[in-house]
Amino acid sequence: MRDKFGVEVREGYGLTEASPVVSNSMGLELRIGSVGRPIDGVELRLVDESGEEVEDGDEGEIWVRGENVFAGYLNDPVATAAVLTPDGWLKTGDLGVRDDDGYLFIVDRLKDLIIVSGFNVYPAEVEQVLLSHPDVDQAAVVGVPHPHTGEAVRAYVVTNGSPTADEDALILFCQQHLARYKCPSKVLFVNELPTGGTGKVLRRALH
Repeated sequence: MRDKFGVEVREGYGLTEASPVVSNSMGLELRIGSVGRPIDGVELRLVDESGEEVEDGDEGEIWVRGENVFAGYLNDPVATAAVLTPDGWLKTGDLGVRDDDGYLFIVDRLKDLIIVSGFNVYPAEVEQVLLSHPDVDQAAVVGVPHPHTGEAVRAYVVTNGSPTADEDALILFCQQHLARYKCPSKVLFVNELPTGGTGKVLRRALH
């Protein structure tokens, strides 16, 4: 869960791991889609699955360190170790890209990443394409188990009531805008999508 600043809040603990922000774009050159650069006093890394820093332009999990990062969860060393390294780096769980000038772009949540035949699929990218279709009001994308590809892409869609809304048409629309492995193999039409207290769609509730 995230607060109004976009900072992650661990449900059940009532604490923020980093507060109030770790990056800012105020006073910087406008770069569409960027959340800016780290604020003063905050270090930022993008790392791969092994914790090794990735090259600029490559996707990685965002780790931050600074005075605004919490010391750990009260009386819960296991939960603390899962998100905080011994030298103080907070594993945010967000995937991002940093350009050559240090501007940060959020890609998606690490836990929501879908892996199809070894290729990464970011739900937000597929959702953006679905939302550009004139029949779609809301969309959420999740990964589901698949016997041959490991995972497959499944979309949940709320339409605007158009009588032309059709599963095959939406899949074809995605194929016209995305690599085939990123496209939904199944589109389910629903009346509404589950949301949390902040109004954000809860993808985990769709599995």
